[in-house]
Amino acid sequence: MKLHDFLVHHGMTANPFADEDAQTDPVFLGRCRTSTFHPNWDKVYGDPTNPATSIVFGEKGAGKTAMRIQVAEQIKEHNEANSDNRAFVIEYDDFNPFLDRFADRLSGRKRRDPTKVLSEWKLWDHMDAILSLGVTSVVDRLLGASQPSGSAANELPNDVSKRLDRFQKRDLLLLAACYDNSLTEAFQSRWVRLRRKLWYIPWQNWGVRGIGLAVKAAVIAYVFWWQSDWKLMLTVWPWLVMAVGWAPWMAQVWRWWIQAYGVSRQLRCVTRDVNPLRQVFMQFSGRDINGQPLPNKMRTDDRYELLYKFQGVLKSCGFTGIVVLVDRVDEPHLMNGSLENMRGLVWSMLDNKFLKQPGLGMKLLLPIELADFVQDEGHDFYQRARLDKQNMIPSLEWTGQSLYDLANARVVGCGEKHKSPGLRDLFAAQIEDARLIEAFASLRVPRQLFKFLYRTLVAHCQSHVDSSPSWKVDSGTFEAQLALFRRDQQDADQGLIAG
Repeated sequence: MKLHDFLVHHGMTANPFADEDAQTDPVFLGRCRTSTFHPNWDKVYGDPTNPATSIVFGEKGAGKTAMRIQVAEQIKEHNEANSDNRAFVIEYDDFNPFLDRFADRLSGRKRRDPTKVLSEWKLWDHMDAILSLGVTSVVDRLLGASQPSGSAANELPNDVSKRLDRFQKRDLLLLAACYDNSLTEAFQSRWVRLRRKLWYIPWQNWGVRGIGLAVKAAVIAYVFWWQSDWKLMLTVWPWLVMAVGWAPWMAQVWRWWIQAYGVSRQLRCVTRDVNPLRQVFMQFSGRDINGQPLPNKMRTDDRYELLYKFQGVLKSCGFTGIVVLVDRVDEPHLMNGSLENMRGLVWSMLDNKFLKQPGLGMKLLLPIELADFVQDEGHDFYQRARLDKQNMIPSLEWTGQSLYDLANARVVGCGEKHKSPGLRDLFAAQIEDARLIEAFASLRVPRQLFKFLYRTLVAHCQSHVDSSPSWKVDSGTFEAQLALFRRDQQDADQGLIAG
């Protein structure tokens, strides 16, 4: 008996339990993303007009990634309905590019040890990475990139250049100089295109260069036209006069080379070459860039100021808040399955000043194993993190009833238009609802539930022939598969503990 025939008989166009990863699950992405939520959804999602921080601990398969996708989707719908009260989404879930660049800056001895690499990772490195993702997303959309980075919720209005005043244009260009990280276009040419798009004209900077050109032209005219004696160029004074004329520009070159070098050194998770960055800095008018913060020191103060600037630019574009979705912290290759390494990456973010930044909502979706580290921390950690103020969910738990509803919603979502199948239709009447709920509760999380139900349906179909089909899973098959699945779970758990 074919599983496809079993599903078609019950009016389903797809297998509701075939996929286990929310990022690639067509049933979730196409049918259940906007209708099926965890009971703690409201506490995590909050109010997109005034984003707040939430910290969620959940075991593998509990639905953290699904929740991240749902938050981004709900904010997208909110933004479409509210043109001037929107939330900007930054999905901070791929750490590998940032960690790779960061590790390259360290000595060879430290680079070889992931624990030492992550012990050097600080809060300002997280802030640099978050600003890089956000700024790149904005610049992509301003320049009309064919595949802009970032969430689909971040669409910009068509009149951005009119909404920003001169100083906000300066701020966006300064942020782009430090953090724009496009992989499709050269840094300088992309920045120049952005400057032209924003109609930012650095007259003062061009004036300094114009002085040097004017002095040079005057010396050449005097020597070759007025005196008509090219041998004067062999004397010292023409070159000395030209050097004096170019002195202001040379002073700027030296000054901004020093600044660019500092940014290149301290911006550890974003690649910046010194000379191109110096050339970009020199395209700002002096009165616009003098005294502006730059990420050229090992501290958070400058990053907070740059974050304020980014929030100001977004506010003029209709975004009243920023939501940062932190997920998949256990997946970077530097983790190697080590909880200590995960702790080294995450713990620097647990700072109350950062988590309670006005207009910034951090949604941290973390492995349940890290919750044990929280319990072991001392007084200083709790004073710095103030987890009592962060909407913390100690465990993303599912009851048997909520798992039953989730499975039923997936079955309904896979139904044809003229049919309304339900989970109950798949099982024989001898298996009572109470038994289903009890069995589902023992599986704990959606991923294990989907694996079990898929195996059960396959086993049921394999135990019957096409000529004598059975359209409901009997009690014997259900109980036998449940026992086998629990045994496999225990073996897997023991293997992880032994490893």
